[in-house]
Amino acid sequence: MSDDQPPSRNGAEKKSWFDKITEIFQDTPQDRVGLIEILKTAEQNALINPELLSMMIGVMHISELHVRDIMVARPQMVQVNDEMSLKQILKAVIEAGHSRFPVIGDNRDDIEGIILAKDLLHFTAQQTLGNSNKFDLKDFLRPAAIIPESKRLDTLLREFRTNRNHMAIVVDEYGCVAGLVTIEDVLEQIVGEIEDEFDIDGDEETIQALSDTEFVVKGHTEVEEFNEFFSVTLEQDEFDTIGGILLQAFGHVPSTDEAIEIDQFQFKIINADTRRIKLIRVLTQEPVIHPDDD
Repeated sequence: MSDDQPPSRNGAEKKSWFDKITEIFQDTPQDRVGLIEILKTAEQNALINPELLSMMIGVMHISELHVRDIMVARPQMVQVNDEMSLKQILKAVIEAGHSRFPVIGDNRDDIEGIILAKDLLHFTAQQTLGNSNKFDLKDFLRPAAIIPESKRLDTLLREFRTNRNHMAIVVDEYGCVAGLVTIEDVLEQIVGEIEDEFDIDGDEETIQALSDTEFVVKGHTEVEEFNEFFSVTLEQDEFDTIGGILLQAFGHVPSTDEAIEIDQFQFKIINADTRRIKLIRVLTQEPVIHPDDD
């Protein structure tokens, strides 16, 4: 009698979600590239949405990245000096808009700790009510996590979660401060940033030509790479990145659409936040032609 019944909606004529996903994973991937291809196939078959696909690839990607790849470089760090008054510190906090700030001593490599903006807010509120003592920066210092720039991001994320840290100071092989990294910086590698029409596709491409005289350059592009691409000799003794050079030239973290001229270049900020320069439009006086250009 059951043989005379038509197949159900979940039967052979209509494959279930489980059947579809099982078919996709029938061939076990042999490497990460194969796994990504399977995930892309799942997205094409509407088993996962594009946002989820991007996040899954991002999770795998952070195991290949190191802190040096995403850190806020030293020239772009907003720091507090232990000799600053409360008024000076509050001014820096308000202008930067961050929640955490490294505190330095005699020099920029002397990291004394981290202060939280919320602690200062609480103190000033109590001070207004007349319930606080004299301000002493040492009372607000929290231990700073110090990590090498070679640390892998998946390891760092695990340490952030275990130790409940949100910021770490990055040092190079000589023990000098190279930059800082936050848990938000790591998570952005998974969930991604909000992109616009000027964003450069691909993690490796840091300079994109829009024409022979107009280019889009990522802020973390190394000065050496920039010099080689444009056949110039911008000074690279003090700063490693184009973003660092521009920060010095502007004298502050520039806003979108701010522009400045250096040598034969005009630099116009496309995208920047309160900590760093992300994307720059570069205009040259003379066309830049490479032998491998189409």
